[in-house]
Amino acid sequence: MSSFDLIVRGGSVATAVDVMRADIAVKDGKIAALGSNLGDAARIVDATGRIVTPGGVDSHCHIEQLSAMGVVNADTFETGTASAALGGTTTVIPFVAQHKGLDLATVAKDYHALAAKGAIIDYALHLIVTDPTDVLLTEQLPELVKAGHGSIKIFMTYDAMKVDDEQVLDILLKARELGALVCAHAENHGMIKWMVQRLLERGYTAPKYHAVSHPRGSEAEAFNRLITMSELIDQPVMIFHVSTEEGAATINAARARGVKVWAETCPQYLFLTAQDLDKPGTEGAKWCCSPPPRQARDIEALWAALERGDLQTITSDHAPFSYDEKGKLSAGPNPNFKQIPNGMPGLQARLPLLFDAMVSKGRMEITDFVRLTATAPAQIYNIADRKGSIAIGKDADLAIWDTEKEVTFTDETMADATGYTPYVGMTVKGWPTTVVRRGDVIVDDGKLTGTAGTGQFLPRTGGKAAAPTGKIAPEFDPALNFGAKLI
Repeated sequence: MSSFDLIVRGGSVATAVDVMRADIAVKDGKIAALGSNLGDAARIVDATGRIVTPGGVDSHCHIEQLSAMGVVNADTFETGTASAALGGTTTVIPFVAQHKGLDLATVAKDYHALAAKGAIIDYALHLIVTDPTDVLLTEQLPELVKAGHGSIKIFMTYDAMKVDDEQVLDILLKARELGALVCAHAENHGMIKWMVQRLLERGYTAPKYHAVSHPRGSEAEAFNRLITMSELIDQPVMIFHVSTEEGAATINAARARGVKVWAETCPQYLFLTAQDLDKPGTEGAKWCCSPPPRQARDIEALWAALERGDLQTITSDHAPFSYDEKGKLSAGPNPNFKQIPNGMPGLQARLPLLFDAMVSKGRMEITDFVRLTATAPAQIYNIADRKGSIAIGKDADLAIWDTEKEVTFTDETMADATGYTPYVGMTVKGWPTTVVRRGDVIVDDGKLTGTAGTGQFLPRTGGKAAAPTGKIAPEFDPALNFGAKLI
């Protein structure tokens, strides 16, 4: 009888701190041993000449979600997590998306049902709060956080989703009380709305003007405002999809003075620019996301921020809308840029793009690649007891990389349901040909073998990332009776 269920043999094992030659033995879905001459197993995977990393953790993606424009993502949990697995990702954190007037507890129940039916890989769920009523804040949110939803997302823009500054403060205070992390899409709504109106009035309607409608200053201003509010409440925040040099500088300054602010960027801001939206007809709609891709100097600034540690994770912000009447062209065959649903697919492309840039091309180290795409997000979102690293006792989530395999992205190579990739024509070197989730091989020689409904929900609290650093700001006067335990 075999001692182990699986042994991955002969590979170079990469973690966020080291690279070593080791075999990995798996028992009951967990990593049971690391070393050499580990004995026999029911299945042996030969990783000779290959790099073995932890399965990726994509902590920001949208799957089977209704958008603010009333359009549903192209992906189901099955197609979305299939594409993630084929790209080396074994854990995702998509969203329970409340829209104004909806009951958050009911929405959460519905998303859980969709995920339980379709997910091939493991998942946690963020809570999107757009309607912070007294009932939501005092009754529903505490119960949902207690049930394992340790992070809350807010929008500071989009007419149908945004919360105003007073509501942001209410949510920050409640998150502090509950030990939850607050994540934010932070752009200045007034600046964007003002620009949109003037562009449309002057006939600038093509998709490329979407990039113009989001002034780069709207990002840094909103970051600063959110950070200032978080300092008042002493509630840590995660800022999503940093896209500009100025935004990165704002985060750098806040972290330098000790503010507990986390931040991420995405491949679309590291590999694309606003010029990618300048396509014939409406084709540029495929590249419309918010915030939009920026300029070459922003790309360099973001890489520098990753190297400094100002940005802790790189996520896909996968938001897939098909290029047809069900998605990008839902307003008609010739929509203006404001009528185009925002978002682009990226779950499958995320890790190969980053492996090529960071490892194959030598922009950073393999340990940095692991840290930014697996270990750090697992730590920040409090699933590091199971995910994000290769260590005894962790879930056996592994990606085995053929470092010589070259793949050119085409619309046909992507397994999600979007029908196109914004990275079309790009060639990457390095591909995850075998992927293991909790000891089960779910991608074998580049082919999906995992099945829908086998992914597991990962309940979690906010963890250390959500822990306040000290007392609420002095101007938050206890005489205002906010509760002595918070002062």
